[in-house]
Amino acid sequence: MLTALRQGKARVQVSDAVLQGDDLAGAVGAVAQRLKGLRRVAVVAPPTLEAIVAIAGAVEAGVTVVTLNPQSGATERDYVLKDSAPDLVLDGVDLNARASLPDEPPADDSPALIIYTSGTTGPPKGAVVPRRAITANVDALAEAWAWSPEDVLGHALPIFHVHGLVLGTLGPLRVGSALHHTGRFAPAPGGTLYFAVPTMWSRVPEPAAFASARLLVSGSAALPVPVFERFVAQAGQRFAERYGLTETLINTAARADGDRRPGLVGPPLPGVEVRITSGQGSGGEDFTGDEFGLVEVRGPNVFSGYLGNPAATAAALAPDGWFSTGDLGLFEPDGQLRIVGRQSTDLIKSGGYKIGAGEIENALLAHPAVAEAAVIGVPDDDLGQRIVAIVVAQETVEAPELVDHVAATLAPHKRPREVRFVTSLPRNQLGKVQKKLIT
Repeated sequence: MLTALRQGKARVQVSDAVLQGDDLAGAVGAVAQRLKGLRRVAVVAPPTLEAIVAIAGAVEAGVTVVTLNPQSGATERDYVLKDSAPDLVLDGVDLNARASLPDEPPADDSPALIIYTSGTTGPPKGAVVPRRAITANVDALAEAWAWSPEDVLGHALPIFHVHGLVLGTLGPLRVGSALHHTGRFAPAPGGTLYFAVPTMWSRVPEPAAFASARLLVSGSAALPVPVFERFVAQAGQRFAERYGLTETLINTAARADGDRRPGLVGPPLPGVEVRITSGQGSGGEDFTGDEFGLVEVRGPNVFSGYLGNPAATAAALAPDGWFSTGDLGLFEPDGQLRIVGRQSTDLIKSGGYKIGAGEIENALLAHPAVAEAAVIGVPDDDLGQRIVAIVVAQETVEAPELVDHVAATLAPHKRPREVRFVTSLPRNQLGKVQKKLIT
């Protein structure tokens, strides 16, 4: 599965620590030989060279890896360990040990990873990611992004979840691009390709520092349009946004050779089917224009199910392979997908209208006084739900000005009926706003 690693053509650098070529393959081989024959291993996964070697070693041994967030509290970690029941918990490895890699396991439905969801709608669920999903997804992204061994990938993402783990760690070990995990997000020497979340991109003080890169990728949350425009103006860079979930890896991505526009997450990747439905069992329809619906996905990238939870699996994954993402979206006329938000938190029904919170958030973020924004619907006796904007301001602004700004930018019925000013929005480690924590 990790083709470049097995060919002795991979290079990994974390801050100042480096392993490459046969040295890297030997270090991974030592871990693989140690773990060979085990069923499941939990790996404590801080962004270190040791953790990357441990994860790669388990994958190459054919062992299922459960990644543990190193910052998890005792209760959360105990829950994951009890639910996944690993044979071993691995917290660090000897980088000086060397051994040959074992025979490569087949890229099939055997589980490679168990990645736990954030648990925003209940206890975290372990998404079982098969080997075929990783190989198919990385290969499709390599084609879409012209990702090659000549690239130097720079990022500072956590490596216990999809973005930093599958794309940012296993990806370069398969494709052959050098990987430079910078610790704190910053340009990497010789960096040509960068993965980051919107919070990281928005905090870059000098976008021109990334002007020499070949491609900048943003994902895990919506990239604010002003951030996109700032990088175009100051670095000549148009982001490639992409859309994925723990259960599906990456579904759509703006192509390196395609039209990269703010707010669009590209067309479906090769081999991946994406449809928009009513969410009421009526099948898929390709809507365009202002009409949005529930995003459903089918393809080799889709997970096998939730560990030990057949009821949750059946609720999300249909017998014919379609996975209901819980996200709302629509297709643009050119086939690119636009994500409007989550069905559970971003669909607002107000005054007989179906409204997506995401477009109101983007309108607010286009105002120069707004640094961050989240939009929610709250119960209203007259409207059903009224639109409430939660705003972090970077300069003094009054609520009526923001309401008028949205009403002038979008249809008047989409204007906030209330604006609340806060100092910060609750976010998880990937930069996603946790709307269920907003009251």
